[in-house]
Amino acid sequence: MRIDIWSDFACPFCYIGKRNLEIALKELDLLGEVDIVFCSFQLDPHAEKSSQSDPVTSLSEKYGTTKEEAQRMIDRIVRMASDVGLEYDYENMIQTNTLDAHRLVHYGQKLGRDKELMERLFKAHFIDGLDIGDISVLGDLSQEVGLDRQEILNMLNSEEYIDRVEDDRRLSQQLGISSVPFFVIDNKVAVPGAQPPETFIQVLKEAKEES
Repeated sequence: MRIDIWSDFACPFCYIGKRNLEIALKELDLLGEVDIVFCSFQLDPHAEKSSQSDPVTSLSEKYGTTKEEAQRMIDRIVRMASDVGLEYDYENMIQTNTLDAHRLVHYGQKLGRDKELMERLFKAHFIDGLDIGDISVLGDLSQEVGLDRQEILNMLNSEEYIDRVEDDRRLSQQLGISSVPFFVIDNKVAVPGAQPPETFIQVLKEAKEES
């Protein structure tokens, strides 16, 4: 079974959805049987690197709400994350451009470290308060999962893998994907959004029976 996951590191629901899927796979004892492929989707390709804007202000501006309403939205997201064991830290979150983080995952795919990188990058952004738009930070995170830091920095200082991110963007448009997370199981079944584990369990059971 193959599962393609379209996500962005700036998307809080993507980390939650990823964790819900993992809970479902563990429940069904499928963790070792599923080929998970991460696909790039930038919510805001034009986002500034290392923005000084705080999440509350950014969210209120994005949706045209008051800061109080934006804070309530964040509080709901934090509770959703906590329900699956993720302790989001919005106060120290650094908003940034995620292009280089996506490029890093594509590089990691050829070395078999993409899954470790995805988890580490999400945690770095939403929990550790690290700047995943800073290539020095990306080098450090890569080293943590067993990659060569200098090779990573050399790659990120070039234009390598930008085309791969762009390819994913074009494919998402062809598939009609307009928001993330978005899961595609065996190129047949689409599951949009951070669905609860129970939904993934049902869909995975059906997909397994049909395979």
